[in-house]
Amino acid sequence: MRPVPVTERQLAAFAHQHTTQLPFDTSPRYLAGPGDARHVTHGLAAAGWTCTSDSLSPEIVLRSPDHRYSMQFDPQSATSAWWRLQAEPTRTERGWYAEFGELVPAEILCRLTDALIAPTPTEHVDPFQALESAGWVLESATTARSPDGMCHVHRPTDEGVWRSSWRVETCQPGYETPMGPRIWQAFIDESMPDHLVGAFATALADTAPLQRAMYDRTAHYSAEQSPSRLTPEDVVAAHSTRLNAIRAHARAARRQQRAQPAVAPATARAVRPAVRR
Repeated sequence: MRPVPVTERQLAAFAHQHTTQLPFDTSPRYLAGPGDARHVTHGLAAAGWTCTSDSLSPEIVLRSPDHRYSMQFDPQSATSAWWRLQAEPTRTERGWYAEFGELVPAEILCRLTDALIAPTPTEHVDPFQALESAGWVLESATTARSPDGMCHVHRPTDEGVWRSSWRVETCQPGYETPMGPRIWQAFIDESMPDHLVGAFATALADTAPLQRAMYDRTAHYSAEQSPSRLTPEDVVAAHSTRLNAIRAHARAARRQQRAQPAVAPATARAVRPAVRR
């Protein structure tokens, strides 16, 4: 199945929605609410991912050109996870799985997917260092929390088969407890490359506000909103600029791949990790 690019009609629908509502700067961003899922789906489509789901279904499934990666968006999910990102194992790399709750802002998630479709950086990315640099508190070598204490990033060291997997939880303020009822959560298993986890952590801790319309759903009533300096046209233009950059990177990657000589397949067998249900 050939990839279907983001169409002019789809871009026009995005523009129509966002030019008819005034943007409000909303922070902290982990409380900004889900936002527009098309920040994620349009970006993947621009990179050449193919929609393999029923076009009349509310569920969206996108697959990468090499068929290794898949992203599922299911707003009717019976669980708290609306987004599921999976990588199949290869001869040299382990597979991995991640899921993200309903109220995870799409702009934070798309920073991870943008990093996934971009060339792998040569420098090591430490997610905890990215959080600390943004003013988060390192409570231990395995746990960081936001300045307001409502968002926690935790990488346990001993939890059986998932011992090193990442957990991100945004919770209401606790009363006589560190954390109250959960607002949203994310799970990232230990085999996801650190630069992808780092991209998510960096976007999570970014102090720049996200834009929401006046009556958009936020994750919590304590999210602060004020009229944005950005115009509706600015929001639409930023989306188009990002998609154009993704298309350009994807075309360059395809040209580079065609120019490379064929490499004999490796003979080592990969160990396929257990798939989390």
